[in-house]
Amino acid sequence: MPCSAGEISSLFLFEKLSPEQLGRLCSEGRVELFDPGPVFAEGDPATCFYVMIEGTLVMSRRVGDDDIEVSRTSQPGVYAGAVQAYVGDGKPQRYMNSVRVSQPTRFFVLPAESFANFMHEWFPMAVHLLEGLFLGSQTFQRAVGQRERLLALGSLSAGLTHELNNPAAAAVRATATLRERVGKMRHKLAVIAQGSYSPEVMANLIDIQERTAERVAKAPALSPLEASDREDALSDWLDDHGIQDGWRIAPTFVQGGLDEDWLDQVAATVGEEILPNAIGWLNYTVETELLMDEINDSTARISHLVDAAKQYSQLDRAPYQVADVHELLDSTLLMLSGKIGQQIKVVKEYDRTLPRIPAYPAELNQVWTNLIDNAVQAINSVGGEGTLTVRTALDHDRLLVEFRDTGPGVPPDIRGRIFDPFFTTKPVGEGTGLGLDISWRIVVNKHHGTLQVESTPGDTRFQVLLPLTAVDNDTTEEPE
Repeated sequence: MPCSAGEISSLFLFEKLSPEQLGRLCSEGRVELFDPGPVFAEGDPATCFYVMIEGTLVMSRRVGDDDIEVSRTSQPGVYAGAVQAYVGDGKPQRYMNSVRVSQPTRFFVLPAESFANFMHEWFPMAVHLLEGLFLGSQTFQRAVGQRERLLALGSLSAGLTHELNNPAAAAVRATATLRERVGKMRHKLAVIAQGSYSPEVMANLIDIQERTAERVAKAPALSPLEASDREDALSDWLDDHGIQDGWRIAPTFVQGGLDEDWLDQVAATVGEEILPNAIGWLNYTVETELLMDEINDSTARISHLVDAAKQYSQLDRAPYQVADVHELLDSTLLMLSGKIGQQIKVVKEYDRTLPRIPAYPAELNQVWTNLIDNAVQAINSVGGEGTLTVRTALDHDRLLVEFRDTGPGVPPDIRGRIFDPFFTTKPVGEGTGLGLDISWRIVVNKHHGTLQVESTPGDTRFQVLLPLTAVDNDTTEEPE
């Protein structure tokens, strides 16, 4: 359609241009009439700058599988499309949203290259200021985002160190005690060997030792009351058979699963003469077995923590893979257990029948970390005692991961801003305002999912909805 310099000069965007400038716009641009339907789609190469002359424009963004309407207007002069074509970052520009028209609508359409040239020629100072605004904001956001990840890494490292310290210290203590017990066992063996015991008695004693070790491995778990009753009974048995310090030995035997019937068998096998030495020998046997079990449990715990750290960081794994969200959630909860503390109760409501999904596991772990960290801080703000519930479920054709906390809730007046970059309710220096923004971009842009919040005082729910099948990621934005 013909371009009229007088008509486009009536638009607020061009009203201050000179006749020569308006003429150049018309010579390099064009007027197009669009029937109801799409004008351009989000993610496509941004080739044109559109200014609406008359009609109705509807702008939307893709969130998961849905197109969410952002704005609808009939205001002449509104613009869309390659709005950042003049930014000199050297990156190919893509449409950041989709635009359609609901009635026949006329646009002034300017090629992106021409728009960039006009901006640089006519408004050089403004271009420098705008470039500084866009590029500086991106650089600042990237730098602050990196610092936030470093702070999160430091917090995780401190938590992991704390978690590793307990089993490591237990293993060191058990090893030192084991060394002492083995030394005493050698001494007791020398005492027994110096006695005038027949080979048959020695063979019986060794057989009892082996069977006692097997019994320790199968020792049942007892309640405190059951353990106390058994200790009293064994202490009486040992006193009745002339064993000194029976009250010291009884707890070890009970922990090892020995009872009166077993000691009766020992007494019947070795005889009264050797019984005290035999009991001492078996005491060291039970102690060494229990200490080796403690060392095994401690080292297994350390191995489990290291595996969890590898799972959390996705070390040596492909960035994009089919993953089990429950494994990711468990590794993140374990890594954050030190930060969560003992006063916050963690409840897992997992639907284990859910399928594995294609995802970027390391980045989803970052999302879980941010949401759990926010929940913990919310609970701590009301006394530090509360419940964090992590739930998974199938929501139509998507997988739901929900984090529910009993904190004070998100006030309605800021609920629409919590995913904005740099928005934070924390005191200066305690928050960057990028945690939820990064989470939103990982979920929405990277995984084509949805991140939303529902909140009332005492019940705040952050819900992540992820597609069950792979989605083309060619046009997704990499989280900074």
